Amino acid sequence: TAIRAAILIQNWYRFTMARLEMRRRYSLNIFQSIEYADEQDQLQLSNFFTFMLDHCTHPDSVSHIFTSPSVSQIVDEGLCLTEFEKKIDVPDSYYGPRLSFPLTVKDANALLHAFRNEQLLHARYVLQLLCETRRVLKEMPNITHLSTSYSKEITICGDLHGNLDDLLLIFYKNGLPSEQNRYVFNGDFVDRGKNSMEILIILFAFLLIYPNDLHLNRGNHEDYIMNLRYGFTKEVSKKYKDHGKQILCLLRDVFSWLPLATIIDSKVLILHGGISDTTDLDFLNALERNKLKSLMRPPNSVRDTQDQVKERIPTARPSKHIILDILWSDPRSQNGCTPNKCRGGGCYFGPDVTAKLFERYNLKMLIRSHEFKPEGYEISHDGKVITIFSASNYYEEGSNRGAYIKLNPELIPRFVQYQVSKYTRRQNLRERVGTIESSALKSLREKIYAHRSELTSAFAQYDLNGTGRISVNDWAAAMESVLQLELPWRMLQSQLAQMNPDGEVDFMSCFYDLKIGQPIKEVQPALVETLCRYRKDLEIIFNVIDKDHSGLISLEEFGQTWKLFTSHLGIDVDDQSIDKLVLSIDYNKDGHIDFNEFLEAFHVVHRLEKKAN
Repeated sequence: TAIRAAILIQNWYRFTMARLEMRRRYSLNIFQSIEYADEQDQLQLSNFFTFMLDHCTHPDSVSHIFTSPSVSQIVDEGLCLTEFEKKIDVPDSYYGPRLSFPLTVKDANALLHAFRNEQLLHARYVLQLLCETRRVLKEMPNITHLSTSYSKEITICGDLHGNLDDLLLIFYKNGLPSEQNRYVFNGDFVDRGKNSMEILIILFAFLLIYPNDLHLNRGNHEDYIMNLRYGFTKEVSKKYKDHGKQILCLLRDVFSWLPLATIIDSKVLILHGGISDTTDLDFLNALERNKLKSLMRPPNSVRDTQDQVKERIPTARPSKHIILDILWSDPRSQNGCTPNKCRGGGCYFGPDVTAKLFERYNLKMLIRSHEFKPEGYEISHDGKVITIFSASNYYEEGSNRGAYIKLNPELIPRFVQYQVSKYTRRQNLRERVGTIESSALKSLREKIYAHRSELTSAFAQYDLNGTGRISVNDWAAAMESVLQLELPWRMLQSQLAQMNPDGEVDFMSCFYDLKIGQPIKEVQPALVETLCRYRKDLEIIFNVIDKDHSGLISLEEFGQTWKLFTSHLGIDVDDQSIDKLVLSIDYNKDGHIDFNEFLEAFHVVHRLEKKAN
């Protein structure tokens, strides 16, 4: 009896753990699918910007969007430090770090202490730090070459995405950067998290103190148009209201000077995304990298980079796509090199592509980041490719570990995992998985509701008798045909839609607990849904047009941009309805609207949450 009871308990435990793991995995799958769909939309904005320049009534009025202001427009480069010291006063009431250049380890420690206590570095010091960082980065090659020694290891960190706690934990566990403790940070320092600025300040400070021992690679988020979508621009503008424009302009230039890759002992290639069958390291080394401020800009604005080097690429791919590949690509187990349709940019590269590059350049290992991994790292292509991801709790508290690599002189990688735990220690496994699952399903429901019209039409094609009910298979097929997220819809059905006793899905129940918030009641439902669905895209476009970062654009600019956007996407919206809406939100009748406030109003509201609040 005791043995039988033990077996029953063991089976129950295994079954329970398997179900929890299944829920955890599909929750992470939801997060990642939505993230990649959002990146597709972001990369497609480049096509709209081209369309915008080609079809705008007054092209000159928008051409400024894609011409990068030079640093000399902000301040004379040769007088960077003294200019800011003269022009920007630091009041006696400021109790944060006071930097003096050249920086010392004491300054870096003061910054770490201040940021642990949620203090801001004064704008004068931020601007001086950025000027100095730019000066140092300009002297660096596109591909940095490092060598190990018998007494030294090199630490490689992946995406941090504004999670300051992860960086502080890495330094706590692994030590601060120094001549004896070298680091490579592999891009994506910013966006998504709330402390991107602090991470940059810390990394740039240590770069200035130890330029030969701390190294930075550019990631796909070190891009000013990406920053408009994923939060960094807002963070800077909020923290530095008076000098935000200057800081953002300098950062645009600093990002463009970040090296593109690092090679250790001529054997280990480190870059942010990946490679393709046209990756040419000699070409990357010869490129004038600072010309490419953003991969999101129209093709015309990257023409200057295409003329810099007489390309020796077999397929003659433009410079922009060569850079896109190394910043956006992902490995996969199948051979070949195919377009990365999930992200909308870069490619999927197989083991054969890796082997070909290794043979050409006599490499042994590729270390890349860019891709969420539940354990913080993943090994693929028979040990030749390593993905390292250093942002723990990336999607939700408890969703994943972060990790970094310790690489010794024998080039044998050692992985160190960690997880910043503020709340999850107080939760058991079931509670942690429940939190992750709940957050993932909330994001998915919002995505579903923003596509309500298309989904309703897709459901109706299976509901020939107009009953409002269809089979689970048909419901799953309709969901995938519209959303194209490659999710296990049959498994998710019970979480997203109600089923009747006959086993059929009440497809309209997908939308029962949601609605779209809107500021003007008279707006047509179709227009509301369109604004909700494309809210992020429109916010970026209007922020790009808003040259002085005032948050205001004219009614004429709003109307013209909206009509170009709907024309580009083939959206059928009545012009009169948008004209009426625009006039109604010009509250003080001065011919301008606060577009951020306007667009924020059109978001999905969870009815149950609203009642609870």
